[in-house]
Amino acid sequence: MSLWHINSGGIVSSDMNIIHYAKLKDVRHRPEPGVPPGQFAKVSALVVIAVGLILWASPPAALVAGVIFALLIGHPFPHWNQKVTKWLLQISVVLMGFGMNLPLVLRLGLKGSLFAVVTIGATLLLGRWLGRRMSLDSKTSALISAGTAICGGSAIAAVSAVIAASEAQIAVSIGTIFLLNAVALYVFPFTGHLLHLSQAQFGLWAGVAIHDISSVVGAGLSYGPEALQTATAVKLSRTLWIVPVTLAIAFGLGRKNRIGAGAECSRNVTKIKVAVPWFIGFFLLASLLRSYLPAISDCSPQISEFAHRGMILVLFLIGTSLSLHALRVVGWRTVVTGLSLWLFISVTSLLAIHFLKVTM
Repeated sequence: MSLWHINSGGIVSSDMNIIHYAKLKDVRHRPEPGVPPGQFAKVSALVVIAVGLILWASPPAALVAGVIFALLIGHPFPHWNQKVTKWLLQISVVLMGFGMNLPLVLRLGLKGSLFAVVTIGATLLLGRWLGRRMSLDSKTSALISAGTAICGGSAIAAVSAVIAASEAQIAVSIGTIFLLNAVALYVFPFTGHLLHLSQAQFGLWAGVAIHDISSVVGAGLSYGPEALQTATAVKLSRTLWIVPVTLAIAFGLGRKNRIGAGAECSRNVTKIKVAVPWFIGFFLLASLLRSYLPAISDCSPQISEFAHRGMILVLFLIGTSLSLHALRVVGWRTVVTGLSLWLFISVTSLLAIHFLKVTM
C-alpha cells in the first residue's frame, strides 16, 4: 500500500505528513500549562490575610490564623515556606537587637549560665528515661529532649544531623514541638497574669520553658516590653548551648554507629557547624550599635516595631506549615513524652522563679 496520495488541493503528501500535521494541530488546540485551578485564589488569600495580620493581629492570633489557613485552604507554596520562615525569623531577631540593651543581654546570659546548665541537663536526663519507659526509639527521644531543653526546631535540626535521624523521626519531633509551642503561646501569658509575675520574671520563665524563639518572642510581646527583652535575651543565650549539647548527644548515641562506619560519623560531626545559629552574632552586633551609637538609638523604636511585625508574619507562616499528615505521624507516645518534658521544665522553672525568687 502506497504512503503517498494527492489531496484535494492537488498537493502530493504522505500519510506520515498527515499524521504529523494532525499531531501539530492537536498540540495547538491543547490548553497551555498555567497556574493550577485555585492557586491564584490561594496566593491572593495568603497575601491579604498576611497583610491584615501584620497590621492588626497579636502573635497568638497570627499563629491560630496560620493553622486555620493551612487546614482549610492550604499553603500554595509549601516547599518554600520553611526556608522563607527561617530567613524571616532570623532577620526579625537581628532587627530586634536594635531595641535591646547590650549590657542587659550579656548580664542575663552570664548570670543564667548555671540555671541553664541545671535545667538543660535535667531535661535531657529525664527525656532519656522517659523515652525508654515509653518505648520510643533513642533518636526520637534525643530529638524531643534537645528541642525541649534548648530551642525547639533549631536544636532538633542540629542533633538530627549528627545522629543520622530519619525524616519520619524529625517530622514526629518537630510536630510535637509545634503543638506544644502553640499551646504555650496562650498558656504562658495567662498563667503569668494569674500569678502576678513581673515582666522580668515572666521573661525569664518564657525564655527557659518555651521551645522556639518565635513563640518566646510572641509570648513576650503579649506580656510587655520588658518581658520581651528578658525573654529574648535568655532564649538566645540558651540557644548557644546547641553546640556542646549536640556534641554530647553525638558522642553518646553516635558511638554505636562508629563501628564499621567511622568515616560517616566523622562527616556527621562536621555538620554541626552548619546548624550553629550565627544570626545571634548579628543580634549582638545590632545591640552593640544601639547601645553606643545615639543615631541608631533614636531610631530603635521604629526598627523594633518593624521587627515585631515581622515576628507576627513568622508566626502566621509557622502556622501554615501545619498539615494533616504532620498531625497523623505524631503518635500518642511521642506527645506524652514531649508533654511530660515540657511540663517538667515549665513547672520547675516557674517554681524556682516565683517561689524561690531565682532571678537573672
